[in-house]
Amino acid sequence: MSHAKQAEIFNKNEAKVNWHDKALWYVREKRDNSAHNVKGWEHLRDSASGIKAHVLSNLDEYLIQFEQNALQNGIKVHWASDAEEHNTIIHEILKDHKAEKVVKSKSMLTEECHLNPYLEEKGIEVIDTDLGERIVQLAKEPPSHIVLPAIHKTKEEVDVLFQEHLGTKASQGDPEYLTNAARKHLRGKFLNADVAITGVNFAVADTGGFVVCTNEGNADMGAHLAKVHIACMGIEKIIPKEEHLGIFLRLLARSATGQPITTYSSHFNKPTEGKEIHIVIVDNGRTEQLSREDFRASLHCIRCGACMNTCPIYRRSGGHSYDATIPGPIGSILSPGKDLKKHSSLPFASTLCGSCSNVCPVKINIHEQLYKWRQIIVKEQPQPVVKKSILKMTGTVFSKPGLYSFIGKSARFALKYAPKSLIYSKLNAWGKARDLPEVKNENFDDWYKKRSKNNG
Repeated sequence: MSHAKQAEIFNKNEAKVNWHDKALWYVREKRDNSAHNVKGWEHLRDSASGIKAHVLSNLDEYLIQFEQNALQNGIKVHWASDAEEHNTIIHEILKDHKAEKVVKSKSMLTEECHLNPYLEEKGIEVIDTDLGERIVQLAKEPPSHIVLPAIHKTKEEVDVLFQEHLGTKASQGDPEYLTNAARKHLRGKFLNADVAITGVNFAVADTGGFVVCTNEGNADMGAHLAKVHIACMGIEKIIPKEEHLGIFLRLLARSATGQPITTYSSHFNKPTEGKEIHIVIVDNGRTEQLSREDFRASLHCIRCGACMNTCPIYRRSGGHSYDATIPGPIGSILSPGKDLKKHSSLPFASTLCGSCSNVCPVKINIHEQLYKWRQIIVKEQPQPVVKKSILKMTGTVFSKPGLYSFIGKSARFALKYAPKSLIYSKLNAWGKARDLPEVKNENFDDWYKKRSKNNG
């Protein structure tokens, strides 16, 4: 289904939509307050964007440098061209260690590669340990947000879910009780895990180390307790030097949740004695996106989710309506590059207001890329007959001043004198929650001509 159709399903529960909208806008406001308290915030954004652009222009060199330094540190490095190879590599590592139980911290790359179902089909238990990820895993749903994966669920819904799967008592959605129940449930999973899998927020070329940012410490718990740690990273996660972390860490948490810094920014440089660290470096369509001059800047993304928190469409349509691993504005410019036909509706799920670009910590021109994808899609993908007909009629009206003036006068008369029940009918979806402004007797041209005559 198109984004519009799936959004229509989400919008059937109006109260929940309003709650979803307010919850995400609250996070956006926290981001603003936090950002405004940092001197030189715009300079940080400029610096981060410049570093990312430099890395993408020299990506091959930095990846090789990272690999060489990681190998010297005792980290085992693997390369995967696509999701299938990524999953196969991880399964081979698990087989080598006779691993049957895996704990995983939040990783959008493993979601992108559908690692969980792949391993589960092989008889391996995979437990997502991030609380939000665990909630959607129990619900058998994908994340709806890259930072707040269960933002679409109310605490009452989580209460019912935990009663069903964890045997908890009804608590009317008491967050403290539910969090403690999850902690008890997950503690045993950590202690019995054979292997831990994490994502990578930043990989540092000149040290061969990498950084994982979490608020719950689940990545640390898994990586330090298990004998084997597998880290999965996209090729775009590279930064040149460790000193650059100061820029990105200051931007990431503030943009994501309004925090000064994530609770845990964990550095992994080499395995402790008797343990192993593997890192799987994945392409999966990234070099193809890199080759598209108009869209390569989308690879600057540091997965903060700020564009989702501010987007009026995302906030009122939910993450699942995008039917993609990365939803929201950034997902709408990444997904068409992978499957243009399947995701052809996503670039149109935008008002092009530019708010996403304004809050992006690495200054991705998201709204401009959405517009460029629209131009490509209209040329390469068949458009609905109704949409084409309306646009053709609109183009005709706009190209003929006399016709435009006549229709404008007719519309003003109708809006002023027609029955309200006719104007605010089911055909006028916008009128459901708002009234139209007072209709004037003249348009701008009439007003301007009269003004010019009077002043002349």
